[in-house]
Amino acid sequence: MVRMKVTIYTTKTCGYCKATKEFFKEHDIAYTEIDVSNDQSQARAMIERSGQMGVPVILIGEAPNEQMIIGYDREALATALNITL
Repeated sequence: MVRMKVTIYTTKTCGYCKATKEFFKEHDIAYTEIDVSNDQSQARAMIERSGQMGVPVILIGEAPNEQMIIGYDREALATALNITL
């Protein structure tokens, strides 16, 4: 299996973030978590990249083929990560 770079922007109180991280755990997906509630510079970077103030914002892969998924979307995550549901 090819490992893709996965980054998730989260906050501690976000239920959809927890669901996304659980999805990653179920499918043995390694990821980097950035908690934007404690890091205003990362929060600004997330908003600039995604146009969104809400989390989760998930980045999969690397430029120029990086995919961005906003919110918890099992089907989109599975497709982006080549996982069969």
